[in-house]
Amino acid sequence: MTSSWHFADVWEVVAETLPEAPATVHGEWHQTWAELDARADALAAWLLDRGVAPGETFAQYLYSTPEYIEALYASFKIGIPPVNTNYRYGSDELAYLWDNADCSAVIFHGEFAARIEAIRPRVPGVRHWLWVDDGSGPCPAWAVDYASLPPAAGRTVPPWGRSGDDLMLMYTGGTTGMPKGVMWRQDDLFALFNRTAALRYPEDGGLDDVRTMLVKPGPAHLPGAPLMHGTGAFTSMAILSSGGSVVLLPSRHFSATELLDTVERVRVTSLAIVGDAFGRPILAALDAEPDRWDISSLRVVTSSGVMWSAASKDGLLRHHPSLILVDSLGSSEALNMAASVTSGEARGETAAFTLGSSTRVIDDDGHDVVPGSGQVGMLALGGRTPVGYYKDPEKTARTFRVIDGRRWSIPGDFALVEADGSLRLMGRGSQCINTGGEKVYPEEVEEVIKTHPEVADAACVGVPDERFGEAIVALVEPAVLGTGRSLDEASIIAYVKDRLAGYKAPKRVFTLEGLGRAPNGKVDYRALRDAAVRALAAQAPDKPSPS
Repeated sequence: MTSSWHFADVWEVVAETLPEAPATVHGEWHQTWAELDARADALAAWLLDRGVAPGETFAQYLYSTPEYIEALYASFKIGIPPVNTNYRYGSDELAYLWDNADCSAVIFHGEFAARIEAIRPRVPGVRHWLWVDDGSGPCPAWAVDYASLPPAAGRTVPPWGRSGDDLMLMYTGGTTGMPKGVMWRQDDLFALFNRTAALRYPEDGGLDDVRTMLVKPGPAHLPGAPLMHGTGAFTSMAILSSGGSVVLLPSRHFSATELLDTVERVRVTSLAIVGDAFGRPILAALDAEPDRWDISSLRVVTSSGVMWSAASKDGLLRHHPSLILVDSLGSSEALNMAASVTSGEARGETAAFTLGSSTRVIDDDGHDVVPGSGQVGMLALGGRTPVGYYKDPEKTARTFRVIDGRRWSIPGDFALVEADGSLRLMGRGSQCINTGGEKVYPEEVEEVIKTHPEVADAACVGVPDERFGEAIVALVEPAVLGTGRSLDEASIIAYVKDRLAGYKAPKRVFTLEGLGRAPNGKVDYRALRDAAVRALAAQAPDKPSPS
């Protein structure tokens, strides 16, 4: 495959062609393309001066602020893979991630300084720390103030040059709970984004086409999902490549009111959300105050990562009938496998999609599932797919398979093909729990709960949740049986939150006298999930879910 597209090359043309156009908006901070380009050049030059070189990576441990995009851009400029870092990770997860990713530099918000200081001895490969002031305290002695970096002498290009083969690493949940790095070639990512971009360049085009076609600023895009996640980062990258701007919310916790205020104030034209986790609160705010916001600037709302119900979509259309709602089925390993488009003229169903041109549903032998047969198969995406998982050939071989001489990405999504060719998503084949777009693997949480002094055994399941898609419920066996006493729910939840990212902690905990493990040590997750649903139904009128 010929290498052609590179984000840094394209974005530099945008900055040269539309220097005064908006690039990022963050509260009252409006940054032009010229300013974004200059700050990225400065950071890229600083990294080069410090010896950051091929074979190393640059981690962004940041909230969704302009600095995140500046760091991403700087990484692209020098061909050093960026590494997204989930700011909800605990110490063990951070240490594993930065070591696994071969990070030599990390840029971080000041809020995380104490956590980093505690694990610095565990990540000796990280030689450079860049501190971003967020008002939480002074810059540590072991870090450099990002704001103090000198301007670059000019355009920053690495001595080894740029290539469409330069990688972007997108870390996502692994089968043991620890993250795994999906390796994307820049040329492949750009080409995929370009197919549905606001400004579409010729598939076999180049920078001259960008210069010719960029005649005005592009759309204003608001990623409701954090930039550390694929939904937020990928949609933002696509908009920037069209000469648009990325509008970021100042608050560090999602607020539907803040989002709607920002849509109205900035005249946002496109919005990216994560299913009902965002859609329901937005709809609730609009229903509560239907005359408060003018959202007429919005043209498109896209969603990926968790279920987006038909009821939620219909509700948004009541408030803005001309909206186009795009529900995209994909993952970090397989972008745009299928889509569902809902508008005032075309109603979409929950979890019902139309297969993409490069997508198949296959059985265990790699044969296509017959539409209308009732057989559930695995989604497989061909065409432009990731190179594989970083430093993990075994997982790469399991997910990226060659069938009939063609390479396919098969991340583990199961689906049913209806007689008319439409797709109905059935869910992940593993026990992975998808809560608010976050992947949580039961074994990781179980192992933490089992270290609690009052717990002998534990299993975690996902149960349906209106807002987050799934909520985590823990079923625990007490260390002392026969007492008839339930273990303290709040204590166990707090225990998990102290050791893992908060979203991995169970929402509810139920005590069982035994989990019913088979002789081979396995539990029947389906039976336990049914037990959790029954327990929730029995207590629902009396006890709200702990936060």
